[in-house]
Amino acid sequence: MTNFTLGRRALFAAVAAFGLAGPALADGHQVMDSIHFLIPGGAGGGWDGTARGTGEALTNAGIVGTASYENMSGGGGGKAIGFLIENADSNHGTLMVNSTPIVIRSLTGVFPHNFRDLTLVSGTIGDYAAIVVGKDSPINSMDDLLAAYDADPSATAIGGGSVPGGMDHLVAAMVMEAAGKDALGVKYIPYDAGGKAMAALLSGEIAALSTGFSEAVDLSNAGEVKIIGVTSDERVDAAPDAMTMKEQGIDTTFVNWRGFFGAPGLPEDKLAAYQEAINEMYATPEWEEVRARNGWVNIHNSGDDFKAFLEQQEQQIGDLMKKLGFL
Repeated sequence: MTNFTLGRRALFAAVAAFGLAGPALADGHQVMDSIHFLIPGGAGGGWDGTARGTGEALTNAGIVGTASYENMSGGGGGKAIGFLIENADSNHGTLMVNSTPIVIRSLTGVFPHNFRDLTLVSGTIGDYAAIVVGKDSPINSMDDLLAAYDADPSATAIGGGSVPGGMDHLVAAMVMEAAGKDALGVKYIPYDAGGKAMAALLSGEIAALSTGFSEAVDLSNAGEVKIIGVTSDERVDAAPDAMTMKEQGIDTTFVNWRGFFGAPGLPEDKLAAYQEAINEMYATPEWEEVRARNGWVNIHNSGDDFKAFLEQQEQQIGDLMKKLGFL
């Protein structure tokens, strides 16, 4: 089974400085005064939405007094990671959001650091992956896609919104490998925008599209695609008719997790407060409102469990990338 279960600082330090407000209480009383979120990408992206949605839920539920946000794009996320490491002592009030790319990009050397250089706080949410086909495609299941591939591999290209060796490519290769096909034989075509990928799918340039589950649900609800396989263990409420890969005899799962990291050397009491705040958040209606609005899946693992999850993903992604020739 494959389981991918990816100078002015003083001002921000002052804004982000926080104190503990005593032990966390089960009824949602304030755990800490403030949190400053460091976001490695621009406004409107997945990291940005995760940080702001988490901050919204924490403050609206009264678990945290205030939340502030700083977008720091650059280096595929490496600029923010480097900043957090280089300014560790002044960033104990900062949580950085990240996701599966911290594993992929450290493996490929896009930046020199990896998750071990940070304090692991908590995995928080996830977005499964999905394989979709056009609404008018004769393909209605993974069995149909595999039959088309067997008949003519070169005419059964799978597209995605990431570069070769990126997440969409790895998911497609992982699924085909688990189905007994040679991952190297899969023809993957990258696109730099969702609209271009959709146009390619509808025109027949590609037979299927590898994408995030939440995006697949939006496209399916709009009547543009059929979801033929999801990389979850069980069917997901947002698309109950969409079959998992496992249901179709393809024993593989994958989740693009998103979670939070602190600066290296984060004091134990502050780490514990962060983890308690996030743990309390899951039971609040404020979080459920944010989660449902974004179509996220709760995937909560803290501390050592988070580390074990990341190490397993690093090993499995690394093995696949080596096979594909990217490492």
